Amino acid sequence: MSPTQVVVTVIVVVVLAALAALAVRAGRRRALRQRFGPEYDRVVAEQDSRGAAERELRQRERRHAELELIPLEPDARARYAAAWEELQVRFVDSPGETVGDADELVTRLIADRGYPTGDFSEQIAQLSVEHARTLTDYRDAHEIRLRNERGEASTEELRQALVHYRTLFADLLGEEPVGQQPPEQRRPDHEHDVPSR
Repeated sequence: MSPTQVVVTVIVVVVLAALAALAVRAGRRRALRQRFGPEYDRVVAEQDSRGAAERELRQRERRHAELELIPLEPDARARYAAAWEELQVRFVDSPGETVGDADELVTRLIADRGYPTGDFSEQIAQLSVEHARTLTDYRDAHEIRLRNERGEASTEELRQALVHYRTLFADLLGEEPVGQQPPEQRRPDHEHDVPSR
């Protein structure tokens, strides 16, 4: 082989290796975007660089893999669905208290599924791996609950918080927590049925 052929061969190999590395990086990025959805964009905006954000998300995946997540038994799912339905009925008479109770119920469900519940940001990080599409709602509900504790939330905001909590609750439960009929229109013999999708 002539020196020119060796140089051309080395250049081709280097270019092919660079293209392969770019393809792998693009594939990883695409996989992270698909898995984390809007949470990907949020973390990118919070970090100094896209690379730092992607390292953070991969680290979340590793920590999540160490969790022992527990699927809910059908009777536990039914109890949670009944508890949620009761919350919705009570909202009319005591919206502020009900939002606090909704937060407690969601936190209990998170714990029963095997997620950590101590630090809110760590909780969000762990939930983001499988429930990223509902985290914006959860963050909004949490913020409204905190404003309510300071006496700053309107009834409409409290209603919205309950809707936001329901989004994550249904995602964790694996189904809608209550049927499509308003609770006061349901027949008493089906009051605690767990609806199917």
